[in-house]
Amino acid sequence: QVQLVESGGGLVQPGGSLRLSCAASGFIFSINAMDWYRQAPGKQRELVAGIRSSGNTNYADSVKGRFTISRDNAKSTVYLQMNSLKPEDSAVYYCHLRMLPKDWWGKGTLVTVSS
Repeated sequence: QVQLVESGGGLVQPGGSLRLSCAASGFIFSINAMDWYRQAPGKQRELVAGIRSSGNTNYADSVKGRFTISRDNAKSTVYLQMNSLKPEDSAVYYCHLRMLPKDWWGKGTLVTVSS
């Protein structure tokens, strides 16, 4: 059974940094693309960053230059390094896997950026 478990969220001041982790199991991690999404209260869930099996990455315009997605296939883990955090980055962050015919989601980790 596919499992995605996020960790690393918390409260951070504006300008600070956090690193989120998503530990994956139940599938062949190395051959699958992985994504990070986020959802703020009252807003739709949005794609933050993605990383392909090749290592190619893509980012939402709002986080380019501040966030970095990476993966460790030996640990079946995907990371999201978040720097220069802003209050508008506050959201629940979700790890995502699209392995047809289904989308898989973790339970999320809360990031709050506030002074």
